[in-house]
Amino acid sequence: MVQRMAVSLRFALLLFAAFVSFQLISASDDATILYESYDESFDGRWIVSQKDEYKGVWKHSKSEGHEDYGLLVGEPAKKYAIVKELDEPLSLKDGTVVLQYEVRLQNGLECGGAYLKYLRPQEAGWVSKEFDNESPYMIMFGPDKCGATNKVHFILKHKNPKSGEYIEHHLKNPPSVPSDKLTHVYTAILKPDNELRILIDGEEKQKANFLAADDFQPPLIPEKTIPDPDDKKPEDWDERAKIPDPDAVKPEDWDEDAPMEIEDEDAVKPEGWLDDDPEEIDDPEATKPEDWDDEEDGEWEAPKIDNPKCEAAPGCGEWKRPMKRNPAYKGKWHAPHIDNPNYKGIWKPQQIPNPNYFELDKPDFEPIAAVGIEIWTMQDGILFDNILISKDEKVAESYRASAWKPKFDVEKEKLKAEEAAAGSDGLAGFQKKVFDLLYKVADIPFLDAYKLKIIDVIEKGEKQPNLTIGILVSVVAVIITVLFKIIFGGKKAKVEPPKETEAAESSSSKQEDSGEKEEETEKEETAAAPARRRRRDN
Repeated sequence: MVQRMAVSLRFALLLFAAFVSFQLISASDDATILYESYDESFDGRWIVSQKDEYKGVWKHSKSEGHEDYGLLVGEPAKKYAIVKELDEPLSLKDGTVVLQYEVRLQNGLECGGAYLKYLRPQEAGWVSKEFDNESPYMIMFGPDKCGATNKVHFILKHKNPKSGEYIEHHLKNPPSVPSDKLTHVYTAILKPDNELRILIDGEEKQKANFLAADDFQPPLIPEKTIPDPDDKKPEDWDERAKIPDPDAVKPEDWDEDAPMEIEDEDAVKPEGWLDDDPEEIDDPEATKPEDWDDEEDGEWEAPKIDNPKCEAAPGCGEWKRPMKRNPAYKGKWHAPHIDNPNYKGIWKPQQIPNPNYFELDKPDFEPIAAVGIEIWTMQDGILFDNILISKDEKVAESYRASAWKPKFDVEKEKLKAEEAAAGSDGLAGFQKKVFDLLYKVADIPFLDAYKLKIIDVIEKGEKQPNLTIGILVSVVAVIITVLFKIIFGGKKAKVEPPKETEAAESSSSKQEDSGEKEEETEKEETAAAPARRRRRDN
């Protein structure tokens, strides 16, 4: 009886799985606008640009360790361009639209792009082989990394209905590019309620609203007013908050010529000081090289070494009194500053109505007519795969589960095995978790002003894994600093010194800084002095 029920249950589950698969296939057929798996060669379906600047060769190639094919960037330091036109332009105004594709950076990505461009309908007469950087796009989406840039772009080109100008609107606080060499899947979901969601490997990394002023730079809806370009600052406008006190007079006892330092008259030469012994002596063990030519090289001199007598004594050579701060030093006198009675504040042009201002309830998306890859990269080995445009999130999810996830799991397990074989599984795994966490920290909105610096520090740490703990401490220090500024302001209460001493302290500080710089310069010049020549210059 129990066995019969188990068989029945198993049969029911099979029927249910078959039903779900059928539903997914039906939904996929209806909702899929484009799906490119590159199982077959791309020749004839994707058109390579014939423009002269695009010298990079596209290849139909297997992903490392897989039987799965993709579109490969075959050469480093080249420009690449390839495009595929849709059977019919896709409207973005009706319902949900999902843009998704996989990319694997098999050789990493130091400087280059791995993004897609979704082109709007081109001008009459345009042909695919003319695709280039100037071909107008509607959306640009995907990884871009070079120098301080490390982001997964989402850029919308939107037409201003008043000016007719197309303006690039960049998603603020975009996620960072994963730092490994595994296959990753990037998803952008455009919803009919103006919501945008960015996913990496199926995990939401950013959510935004197309019409929210804080989510895009510049905002889709422009400011109602703008500074008047014809407004000019009046000639008598005084922006100085403080001015030198015109009634101030230098005190009679103020000596501007008094030196900052003087000899310490109370100093006494230490007992045992060796006045007649030099600090350095000729190295008694040094011998003149056999190939030394007195006529060409000059008279040979033995190299100097520290005088061993001086090690046991308080000092050698001529003794001089040390210098100390001059209590009479005041530096150059400056009149103290007072509030400016004519101060009018920082001048700004008056605001006028923005002639290009408009309002809308939804973005005025133009149709997508083609998908293109137009990049410049210093790395080869970039593999694109499973490019999808769909009207159904579930279709995108099913492709992630069936096409991407198995590959990713295999690559991840292989990476773990390689790390274990190298004997550094624990440390490397810990470091990777740390760096992955730090990249997530860099994406926190309130750290936006410091994002580039944080990413730069993280990238240096990845190249030198022994610095992991130091990098972690540095980033934590930045976070603590930012939080301190947010909580307490960032400015300390300023105590006003007496007017007559204010200038003296300021001047004294400047003179001290100047003196320190001069001293440092002297040290640098001393250190940079050429050493005594001991061998012939070849």
